[in-house]
Formats: sequence, structure tokens, C-alpha cells
Amino acid sequence: VQLQAFGGGVVQTGGSLRLSCKVSKLHFADYAFGWLRLAPGKEREFVAAISRSGFSTYYADSVKGRFTMSRDNAKNTVYLQMNSLKPEDTAVYYCAGSTRYALNMGPSEYDYWGQGTQVTVSS
Repeated sequence: VQLQAFGGGVVQTGGSLRLSCKVSKLHFADYAFGWLRLAPGKEREFVAAISRSGFSTYYADSVKGRFTMSRDNAKNTVYLQMNSLKPEDTAVYYCAGSTRYALNMGPSEYDYWGQGTQVTVSS
């Protein structure tokens, strides 16, 4: 199983980035996916999740209204569109997959993880 996240970078406050996560070697449509992040000195934090169909999404309060998660089941890829970025969004962002149906999952409830992509928001 492979989840490859990319699209991170350095952006100024208020800017935008779009993260992608290409998934291979599993049946994509059988999994819900999430984005989680890890900032220096902090615990791993849930950011967003999306259901198998893509019809349902769930967001952390800290990103609600700024971030949008989507998926393309034909391309085995999930996305995280991040707008109005803030310095506190600086972190390594990970995509993860889960066979569970609930979207408000904690980090321990994900079965597979990608390698992470760094997002840095400068003030």
C-alpha cells in the first residue's frame, strides 16, 4: 500500500496551496481518507476527512471554511485545497486511509499513512 502526498511548499500568510495524495495498491473506493498534520512541539492533529463516496466531509474547527477536501475515485487521489493560510497552519501534512465509516477519527484509527509533505506559512 502506498500513499504519496505532494504539493507542499512555502507560502505567505493569506496564500493558498493544494495538496494531493496519490494512492496505490489498495481498493481506493473502499477507504475513507483523512489529512492530518504534525507541527513542531505539538501532537499530531486531525485536519479533514472524506467519505468513500466523497459526498461527506468533516473538518477540524481550526480549518473549517478555509480548507476543502475532495477525492477523485477515477484517479485514486485525494486533495486538500488550503486557502487563507495562517502561520499556525505550518506543519507536515499527512494523508491517511481508513476502512472505518466514521469521519471524526483520531490518528490511531487510520490504517495506512503517507510520507508527509511540508507546508510552511510565513508571516
